[in-house]
Amino acid sequence: MTSDPEAAGTATAPGTTTGPGTTAASGRAVAAAVVVLATALHALFSWQQWTALIVPSWDLAIFSQLAKAYSRFEAPVVPIKGIDFNLLGDHFHPILVLLGPVWALWPSGLALLLVQAVLLGVSAWPLTRLAVERYGSRWGTVFGLGYALSWGMQAAVAAQFHEIAFAVPLLAFSLAAFLRERPVAAALWAAPLVFVKEDLGITVALLGVLIAWRFRHPSGHRPAAPVLGVALAAWGLAWVVLAVGVILPALNPGGQYDYTDRLTDLAAVLTPASKWLTLLMLVTTAGVAGLRSPLFLLVVPTLAWRFAGDVDQYWSWGWHYDAILMPIALAALLDGLRPRSSSGVGNRPDRGRGGRPVDGGADARTGWPARGALAVAVGTTLVLGTALPYATLLRPETWVRTWRWEPAQRVIATIPPGSRVETDLTLLAYLVPRAGVSWVGTESRLPDFVVVDDYSAAWGGMPPEDPAAWATDRWGEPFTTVLEDGGFTVARRG
Repeated sequence: MTSDPEAAGTATAPGTTTGPGTTAASGRAVAAAVVVLATALHALFSWQQWTALIVPSWDLAIFSQLAKAYSRFEAPVVPIKGIDFNLLGDHFHPILVLLGPVWALWPSGLALLLVQAVLLGVSAWPLTRLAVERYGSRWGTVFGLGYALSWGMQAAVAAQFHEIAFAVPLLAFSLAAFLRERPVAAALWAAPLVFVKEDLGITVALLGVLIAWRFRHPSGHRPAAPVLGVALAAWGLAWVVLAVGVILPALNPGGQYDYTDRLTDLAAVLTPASKWLTLLMLVTTAGVAGLRSPLFLLVVPTLAWRFAGDVDQYWSWGWHYDAILMPIALAALLDGLRPRSSSGVGNRPDRGRGGRPVDGGADARTGWPARGALAVAVGTTLVLGTALPYATLLRPETWVRTWRWEPAQRVIATIPPGSRVETDLTLLAYLVPRAGVSWVGTESRLPDFVVVDDYSAAWGGMPPEDPAAWATDRWGEPFTTVLEDGGFTVARRG
């Protein structure tokens, strides 16, 4: 008898002689190894970005200000977005209150990057473990690494911290529970997704529908699964309506939901071609076989708002938006490879002694259909090759600290704690622990200091020739240059 009920009755890959108990132990060992390796690589890449002063957007600085406010038990007012801008009026992400204790212990944007590394790494645990139990250690390892280091994960890490990091493990654990025929666990893992971002309530609602459908035939241990699915669907939709219709407009400085004006016209929803490329990559990440699974439908809510938006970054794979789709695609792959029941109802597995699901079956034991689909899924990431962010870790020049690091530290040290600073993108997140920071592109209060980086993308290649004169003209108050170093200029008011 195995001590792990999750592994009872599982079948292993062709040529594997281990029993179910050994398969369960292997699943845990492989999954743990994948989590550690993935977390280490995510953290390493994040650290390298941080020390190289690589700043792809203002998101890390924004979430750093949010974490700083939560650490003080204050509302998440983020001056970078504007005067008295409450970030809960931008997107609905109350789960980010969990960043408050992290910031209290380590007030640094790097801490947020490492939190994200851990969250994304841990998300590999449930799906890798399940893959090993179904297909053995070798192919389970391939699956786990393919998931953990997938293009969507790498892009999310390269884009730096975003609230979506909390959604990825929640969804991965939920979908793994779904595949293990544990609807209650699936629902409990999915329910908090509504507190990560307002649009995820639709994904939760759709998952509730799938739970009600998949488990619509009552059995001894889940007679109320359809009711549970309907309740989860109602929960998800209720929070979408509440967040978008009430909470966000109430907390937004403009009294509205800011993103309705980013919708494009209907004729443009399926253009340009980059949208089709993203969809194709998701299909191949699901090994094509994932299209057999109704779980693949869970990509629709996220793709719908992205493709309906008029922002270029929504359409392609280079940002954080696809991270939430990775557990969906890979869970759909595992589901799509399962044998169909002889009754032809749904996509339910054969059942072994005691009514436990048998995760193997004819499809798994034939070997090549499963291996081919897994190879296609992993191959999607491999084909991208040198275009992926982590490819830079293989280049020697990556490990040479930028010559601008020391000048940047001198700039930061020049700013007295508690000062108000206006700056461009480069040192935006780095200054948050020390000062009240605003961005040059949004409305802000009169700063004590202005910091300008000649190399910052915020200036479009045309930084002010004399930052002190620029600040004086902008604010109508005299500013004097107090430091010029490494392309940075610090101007002080007065």
